[in-house]
Amino acid sequence: MAHTVSARKRIRQNIRHRARNRWRLQTMRNAMKDFEDKLAHGSLEDAKAAYIAVQKILDRTAAKGVIHPNQAARRKSRLNARLKARAASGQ
Repeated sequence: MAHTVSARKRIRQNIRHRARNRWRLQTMRNAMKDFEDKLAHGSLEDAKAAYIAVQKILDRTAAKGVIHPNQAARRKSRLNARLKARAASGQ
């Protein structure tokens, strides 16, 4: 257990930051699942709107330092490739 005031404060901060980061990750994952669902079962316009939403969330999550910026770029690239493949197939 921490003894100094600053160490106790850091523990409190870590708990809050961890909870916030876990919320950001869960929000990101939910947005990606929503995109996948709309890509598979919804219209192309719904999938495009969901992609824009996922893109914003990924950028925000990377900007906050929860995920690496390269990971956000990689995920956006892969999701966009799937969206383009769906558009090309004409479904």
